[in-house]
Amino acid sequence: MAGHSQFKNIMHRKGAQDKKRAKLFAKLAREIEVASKIGLPDPDQNPRLRSAIVAARSSNMPKDRIERAINKAAGGDSETVYEEIRYEGYGPHGVAIIVDALTDNRNRTASEVRAAFSKFGGNLGETNSVSFMFDRIGQIVFDPDVADIDTMFEAALEAGAQDVVSSERGHEVNCDPEDFGQVVESLEAIFGGPTSAGLTWQPQTAVDLDVDSAQSLLKLIDALEDGDDVQNVSANFELSDEVLALLADT
Repeated sequence: MAGHSQFKNIMHRKGAQDKKRAKLFAKLAREIEVASKIGLPDPDQNPRLRSAIVAARSSNMPKDRIERAINKAAGGDSETVYEEIRYEGYGPHGVAIIVDALTDNRNRTASEVRAAFSKFGGNLGETNSVSFMFDRIGQIVFDPDVADIDTMFEAALEAGAQDVVSSERGHEVNCDPEDFGQVVESLEAIFGGPTSAGLTWQPQTAVDLDVDSAQSLLKLIDALEDGDDVQNVSANFELSDEVLALLADT
């Protein structure tokens, strides 16, 4: 399993995400609000907003919560100005990490991110210190039983996807960020809602980790993801099926 992928999130973080659902929804709402302010509050004419809504739906965010976030931005009810910041660095065992954040206080967020890297054996680097090792993509994940490999592959390519990786864990559909909205909508019409969907950083190469190494790295990723301003964490590591099975038992 390559990277800080949606599959690993599903297998190893579902319980934690359930406990942090309120925080998750707050982060999703923040992205919707920012996307609505940057462009038109109409998802059909605003690709970023469309992507944000898809990600919110895939996390089971209530429809009225999504609409409130859009209306809040469209109505100018919020005076808070959020800034997009990307932090880059290395975690334990040389794993490259990208942290995407939306914040109204750059100093607070930088301090929290730096503290997490320091506490869990990582090092915060300069901008572009690791991002050259990643590609920005849209990623949609479906349960394995929604379709066989050939059916998913053909439907995904027809919808405009670039790549499909299928296994017993599910179907991972990757696409250009600009095509994300249309790819999700096309596949939803055929297979129903995805397990997860969103924009992420895909590593070009990955560091293979054993159980102990994975556990130490995941502590850092958990700490980063727990930050209120952090929207997404991506990393270039790989876990074998054996390691995934052992982690699932811990």
